[in-house]
Amino acid sequence: MKKSLTTLLAISALSTAPAMAQDLDIKLTNLTNAIYFTPLLVAAHNSSTHLFMEGSTASTNLQAMAEGGDISGLSTDVQAVAGNVVENPAGGFLNPGVSTSFSLTNNSGNTHLSVSAMLLPTNDGFVGADSIEIPTKAGTYTYYLNAYDAGTEANNEAINGGGTPGVLGIPADPGTNAGTGGTGVTTTESNSTVHIHRGNLGDSNATAGNSDLDSSVHRWLNPVAELVITVN
Repeated sequence: MKKSLTTLLAISALSTAPAMAQDLDIKLTNLTNAIYFTPLLVAAHNSSTHLFMEGSTASTNLQAMAEGGDISGLSTDVQAVAGNVVENPAGGFLNPGVSTSFSLTNNSGNTHLSVSAMLLPTNDGFVGADSIEIPTKAGTYTYYLNAYDAGTEANNEAINGGGTPGVLGIPADPGTNAGTGGTGVTTTESNSTVHIHRGNLGDSNATAGNSDLDSSVHRWLNPVAELVITVN
């Protein structure tokens, strides 16, 4: 069965009875070489709620997360429809190659799970899972998550301390692998909706060139994260 996310299911079915309420144990791993995840938002919610949708215009709260790592607005949106959230389970950045594990108590009626966090260094890139249906059988389920572009800002790849929505630029490179003096890769984008991120382009010039990012360090291929959900 095809899913919108590249999905690998490793299922150990211990019960066939539908769960009215579920305790979920969750593990999320950053699979990239040098891209950092800002504080994560993991949310259980009803089937009609979405943090983002491919092909749709980003909401104001999604833009705030994708450009500056601010998950508070998206978290408020989910809680307003009786969703359950876990904010910042890693206690800050989730570094490349590192995992964070945590539990989420999921109330009855919250049938889907979503994930979001900004990718640094990018202009408006984020790791995301859009409304995965939460399994009702006890077991362990593994999903691979892609990097998305919010479509709200040009990917100029210039690190200038930006991060305020509508202010062009990348806030920072937490790994301190970036250069300086880039003139900017572009000032416009043809796709202004949420879409799969093309990845950082970068260059090999640490003090000039088009990009402040390093093409040998900051590039990636999808997927960028592994999500493991254990239903108890």
